[in-house]
Parts: sequence; structure tokens; C-alpha cells
Amino acid sequence: MNEVIVSMKNICKSFPGVKALDNVNFELRSGEVMALLGENGAGKSTLMKILSGVYTRNEGSLEIFGKEYGDLTPKQAQQIGVAIIHQELNMCRHLSVAENMFLGREKRGRFALNNAQMEEEARAILEDLKIDIDPRQTVGELPVSKQQMVEIAKALSINAKILIMDEPTSALTAKEIDDLFRIIHKLKSEGRGIVYISHRLEELQHIVDRVTIMRDGQYITSMNFKDATMDEIIAHMVGREIKEKFPKVVCEKGEKIFEVRHLNAGRMVRDINFSVYAGEIVGFAGLMGAGRTETTRAIFGADPKESGEIYVDGTEVSIHCPMDAIKNGVVLAPEDRKKDGLCTKLSIRHNLTLPNLDLICSKLGVVDSRKERELCDKAVKDLKIKTPNVEIDSGNLSGGNQQKVVVGKWLARNSRVVIFDEPTRGIDVGAKVEIYNLMNELKKQGIAVMFVSSEMPEVMGVADRIIVMCDGRITGELMSESATQNEILKLATSFEDKKIGSSK
Repeated sequence: MNEVIVSMKNICKSFPGVKALDNVNFELRSGEVMALLGENGAGKSTLMKILSGVYTRNEGSLEIFGKEYGDLTPKQAQQIGVAIIHQELNMCRHLSVAENMFLGREKRGRFALNNAQMEEEARAILEDLKIDIDPRQTVGELPVSKQQMVEIAKALSINAKILIMDEPTSALTAKEIDDLFRIIHKLKSEGRGIVYISHRLEELQHIVDRVTIMRDGQYITSMNFKDATMDEIIAHMVGREIKEKFPKVVCEKGEKIFEVRHLNAGRMVRDINFSVYAGEIVGFAGLMGAGRTETTRAIFGADPKESGEIYVDGTEVSIHCPMDAIKNGVVLAPEDRKKDGLCTKLSIRHNLTLPNLDLICSKLGVVDSRKERELCDKAVKDLKIKTPNVEIDSGNLSGGNQQKVVVGKWLARNSRVVIFDEPTRGIDVGAKVEIYNLMNELKKQGIAVMFVSSEMPEVMGVADRIIVMCDGRITGELMSESATQNEILKLATSFEDKKIGSSK
């Protein structure tokens, strides 16, 4: 049996108003991939931040490579051999790949930095991992997938024996995920221990040896992955059996609510035509770079459009900026909710009311506290936002609850068209079902719902109609009940067979 390289026992951690970890146990062995699973807010990231020295614990013991440690700093954890690759990548975008890899431990010559040595060592590590990246290239010019690989290479440059990967595939294509798994198998064969945090449970079968499951800040169980079924794992994570992975409600198709005609915006949005009716959810499928996000941003007015017409309830509306879209009942829950959807340093209350000040202020511009309270209470109740109170900073919420706050601020305006861009990215299976139920509720209310997703099972399971994009154009339209993944993939790779989308 592989030796135990990390042993955490009875770990407790409290923040003001919340106990994040309550007597949690965790163990990692050399040469294994341990999946750390749980819903958003279960305490997974908090536990790993204690292991990597970001947080200090209130109680409990920590042993690494058989030696007991007190409170660690990030520098000490790094020196021991612990490296964490965060979901939000921590890169200096203006520096080169090599400079990022050796940041804080630069190679020095007599009078200046030895850039040549850093580039040479960085190149050797990248080549060993079979990663085709020039160490002299500026990190900000790399796609997110390549930045992810640079983070792994950086961890290996400090000779990390314990790697923590937090949602490493959330922004990767299928091929890039395969490359990541190849690297993980290589690291595992070298005896390194890997903690793998992911909400994409279908990935686990390819790389994972054991799983540790947490719920509500507590340790639930550990087991060999091959001895567990996916239903058992999900039941342990959420504390209940999820009967439907993709709940769907059947509604009678109503009037045409939303229509886009001949929309053009840059290279990635070319002659887009589609409609959304009351009582249906329309999903947008395609590979990364197909132009789906660009299409949502052009509709919402976040990016300028060159031409095209947008209709809401049969009336053409003029959208030149997000405020125009909001006033006309068209709202967007963006792909990057932390960057574009929330003010993470502000409270839930402020996030919910900020775009709705015209609804809760008097003619003199004074906030009506009663209206503000009613708006917030309704959003928290209707969307089941898990929070002790609305004064909590939105940045401290789990991913699923952050998504609910983004949606909640728009629903207060009785919006007619709600656009979701990757609504379940980085959130757990239980929260995903809540988001699907929310979309179904909007559908039942006669609100036009469209959403973008890179997960084909999700699009097929949630949408009534699927529009497929490739290289900036619509290449086909399918009804979900008869669609197959092969059909969607064929349309998503139809680079030479682009069609004008249907406006039915």
C-alpha cells in the first residue's frame, strides 16, 4: 500500500458567523488521485487552503510526510512540497511563462536576473510534460487552457509532491482535458499525490483512485472509487437521492417572445437568426470558440454589434448597451459571474438592489428600506439562496448561490428574456439541479429562456430545442428529444458547412 503523505484529523475552521469545517478528517497517499467531493459550501476549498497554508486552522492536527506541523504559511507549504492550482488562476498576465513559473524564487546572476537559465529550466519541464508552450511567451496572450498547464508546470518546478487541483477542467475543451489527464497519470506514476476537486463527476472514472466526500463542513466518508456507484456518491454529497439529474417540465408552446435577425458582431457573430417562444428553453451548443458567448454579449449590448435586429414581444428594440437591454426586459447571467455578474466585495443586499435602484428609490433618490427589504427577502426565498443574512459579502457565497444572486437581481425587474451563459460551470450536482429547476420555473412563467453550455448532456437534458454554433455561425437546429451527441458534435464541427440559423 502507498504511504500516507498527508493526514489531517479533526480539523475545525470558523469564520465570522459560520463554522466552515467541523472535525474534518482527510488522508492522501503517494501515487494516488484522491477526489475531494461535496456541494458548493461543503468546505473542500477551505480544507485545502489549510493544507496549502492560505488559512490557519482553529483546531485539529496536520501531518505531512509523517511530520506534524502547526500553522503553515504558503511559503512553508511550498517548501514542504505542497502546490495548489486554484480555479481562478493566479498568474501575472504581463510576465512571461518562465517568469511566472519562477516568481518569488528567481534565478539570479551576479548583477541581474538570469532569464536564460529560467527559460531553459521552464522549457525542460514543459517538454517533459509534452506541453507545447514557448517559455518566453507572455502569459496574458495564452488561452485559459494553456495557463492551466503553466500552473501545473510551475508546481513541478518547485518539485511539488502534493498537488491540489481545484476545478482544473472548468474552462478546457475535450482535447485539453485529455491532455490534462495524460499529465495527471504521469504525475501519479512518479509517486506524487494529487487532490482533485471537480463537480464534473463523469471525469472521475478516468483518473481517480479514491474519493473523500464532505457535506456542510463535515467529513462524510472515504471509499475506493471502483467500489462506489455514482448514485451513492451523489447521495453522500447532497444527503439525499437525486431522482432526476436533468428535471424537465412540459409546457405548451406559446407566443414568440424573443427574436434575433441577422445579428453580426465581429468575426465570431455572423448572421445569427433564431427565436425563443413562451414555454420553451433554447440551448446553445458548440465547442469553445464557436461564438456562443460573443452572441449573448452582442444581444445584451455588452459588445457592439455591426448590424441586426432584436425583437421582444413582437416589437423591435434598440440595444446599444446593457442598460438598453435591461430596460427592454433582456438580461444576462454571464459566463464569468465573479468578474461580470457580481460585485464580490459588496453584500448580497447591495448586489440584488444595485441594478434596481429605480424600483426602490423615491423621486428624491432616497432608498425605500421597506421596498429594499421586500425585494431581497423575495429573492432569497424564491431562489433558496443559502445565507445567514443578506449582509454577507457575495464573494463569500458558494458558486451556486452566487449564480442565484445574479439571477435574483434580474428577476426583480420582471424581465421577459433571461440569457444564461454557462450557468452551472463550477457548481455542484445539487446546485445544478436547483439552477435547472429555476430555469424551468421561468419557462412556466412564460419567460423566454436561452442558455449556453459546453456540456452536451446538460443541453440535451434541459433544453427543449438546441441551436448549434460553429466558427461564429449557426450550423443547425435540433429538437432535444430526438437529438444525439453525435449529431450535435457533427454540427459543432461543420466548419465548411455553415448555415443561416432558423428564425422559426
